Amino acid sequence: MVHYQSINRDTHTLAERENAFRILPKDPAVPHVFLQTCNRIEWYEGTGDIPEEVSYHLFRVAAGLESGLTGEQAILGQVKEAYQAAREKYTLSAEIHKLFLAAITAGKRVRTETAIAQGAVSHSLATIEILQQEQIDLAHSIITVIGVNKLTDDILLFLKNKGAQTLFLANRSLEKARPVARRHGCHLYPLEKKKEMLSISGVVISATSAPHTIIRPDDLDPGRPVLLIDLAFPRDIDPATAQMKGVKLFNLETIEKRIRTNLNLRKEEIRKAEHILREEIRKLNETLERRKRYL
Repeated sequence: MVHYQSINRDTHTLAERENAFRILPKDPAVPHVFLQTCNRIEWYEGTGDIPEEVSYHLFRVAAGLESGLTGEQAILGQVKEAYQAAREKYTLSAEIHKLFLAAITAGKRVRTETAIAQGAVSHSLATIEILQQEQIDLAHSIITVIGVNKLTDDILLFLKNKGAQTLFLANRSLEKARPVARRHGCHLYPLEKKKEMLSISGVVISATSAPHTIIRPDDLDPGRPVLLIDLAFPRDIDPATAQMKGVKLFNLETIEKRIRTNLNLRKEEIRKAEHILREEIRKLNETLERRKRYL
């Protein structure tokens, strides 16, 4: 019988997963498929019958339904790579082959026939989504990011990946900002020169831990178009800036409303995905039954 074992974020802490990886009790001589991601360690082995519990679990993994971020894209490639690595290392059972090929097919169908991976569900991706919605030409815009933290680091990475060419990074401590600016190819600005920086920026994204506003109406050039995105709590950007001609302001409330909307849409798509998985499990079971009859 084919079986699996899973040590994942729902059943084990990060420390427990790390420990399990170090003392993994697998016999390397036994043919198996080993899947390792940041959220899970799993292995599949055996021959003969494939219980529906096994196929359903792997299909959900491949479709991104077991991921921390539902519908995330990377997991399907990781399942493929784990299967390919096992094929090269072992002579796997016919049932393991069929199980993984069916799971990969199911994962592809979920991604092409549902919108489960669409819509930003993080603050950083929601920020990029807003820039796209506002039709910002990233390649030709001057974009300033204020603050050095995980959120702004992610945003800078996404901006570069989307083609942004001119990025400024502003922070109160230049020493802290310098390695981040170097990593992302940003021009570095001290925060005390914010008026000079704001006078040339078309987009400003701020996410600092300051206990007070750092951008006020008198920091901006009257009538000059600028898109402001405030991801800080408490707010970095005075709400009064939104009343200025040419200024468009998004804050945490608008960002988080977008995220909630996208999460609700994903919930609807999960139902469609589950239907696809049930179809593919039925096809797999029919294939295995036919194989039994001819053996």
